[in-house]
Amino acid sequence: MSESDTELLALQIKKELYEYIGPLLFGRRLYSALGYPSVDAFRQSVSRKTVPVEVFSLEYRRGRFALSRDVAEWLATQRQDIIKKRMKEVMHSDNLRGS
Repeated sequence: MSESDTELLALQIKKELYEYIGPLLFGRRLYSALGYPSVDAFRQSVSRKTVPVEVFSLEYRRGRFALSRDVAEWLATQRQDIIKKRMKEVMHSDNLRGS
């Protein structure tokens, strides 16, 4: 998957998130999109400052928020990294067989 493929995937995810949810993710939709199994796991990640996207508070609102576009870009990057890793593993196993 090339850089342009990742950008295209990110654009598609952004479009879908924006159409179905809007520009901001929060609550269950936010922590689920980031792969956290529960709100407690998400809170722990926030307190440890290990959330993979920028999260922020809004005045007069409860909870944490993230931009849909940031989550979309992070998801696309994660997918690209997995594909690259698999390709390396396949190439490595092919090299071992050829020895």
